[in-house]
Amino acid sequence: MVWAAKEITDGIELTYVSKDGEQGFPGTLTTTVRYTLSGSALRIEYSATTDKDTVLNLTNHSYFDLAGQGKGDVLGHALKIDASRMTPVDPALIPTGELKSVAGTPFDFRTPHAIGERINADDPQLQLGKGYDHNFVLDHSGKLAEAAEVYEPTTGRILKVLTTEPGLQLYTGNFLDGSITGKEGRVYNRRFAFCLETQHFPDSPNHPSFPSTELKPRQKFHSVTVFQFSAGTR
Repeated sequence: MVWAAKEITDGIELTYVSKDGEQGFPGTLTTTVRYTLSGSALRIEYSATTDKDTVLNLTNHSYFDLAGQGKGDVLGHALKIDASRMTPVDPALIPTGELKSVAGTPFDFRTPHAIGERINADDPQLQLGKGYDHNFVLDHSGKLAEAAEVYEPTTGRILKVLTTEPGLQLYTGNFLDGSITGKEGRVYNRRFAFCLETQHFPDSPNHPSFPSTELKPRQKFHSVTVFQFSAGTR
C-alpha cells in the first residue's frame, strides 16, 4: 500500500485510509504512523480511528543483526525479555489460546540467554516454529516500559525495546533461505537476523481471554514503541 507522507520535526508521518471492505475488513480505517529520531532512539507512534467496528493489530517487522548485516547468524546475541508467559502455537503457528509459563523452558528469557543457546532444544514449540517464532506475554501492562534488551558481544552494541503493547513476537529468521540479497550484495541465510515485533497477541479475535484488538467508532487506537540503541561492554 502507498501511504501519504509528510515531514515532521525529527521524522516523518505516514497516513493511510483503508476503505470499508478493503481486504475483507469492515469500516473505513484511518491510520497514522509517526517515525521520529531522538538521539539514538527511534520512536514509532501509531494512531487509528474507524467508522465501524473492526479489528486492528499494528506492528513493525524490522530485522536486526547488531553485529552488522551479512556478518553471519545472530545466535550469539544475548536476549532478555520481560515476560513470564508465552502463547503456544498449533502446527499452523496460530496461538492455541493458552498462556503458558516460560519457567523451566527454552522460552525463559527473563534473564539474558544467547538466542542460540536453546534454539535447537527438544521442545515441541521450537520444532513447530523451526526456532523461535512466538508471542511473549509482557509482564508490564499499558504503560511505555522496557520489553526486551539485546546485547551483541563482539561489538558491544545494545538494543532496548520499549512499548505500550501487551505482546512481543520473537522471530529468529528461521525461514530465511539465502534467496534475499541485501545491501552490498550480502545474502540473508537462515537465522541471519531476528525480529522483536511489539503487538497484541496473534489471533486475538478468536480468543476472548486475550487483550482485545477490537476498535469501535469514537475510539482512538494509540500505541508507542521505541527502539533504543547504544554501545558498551558487559
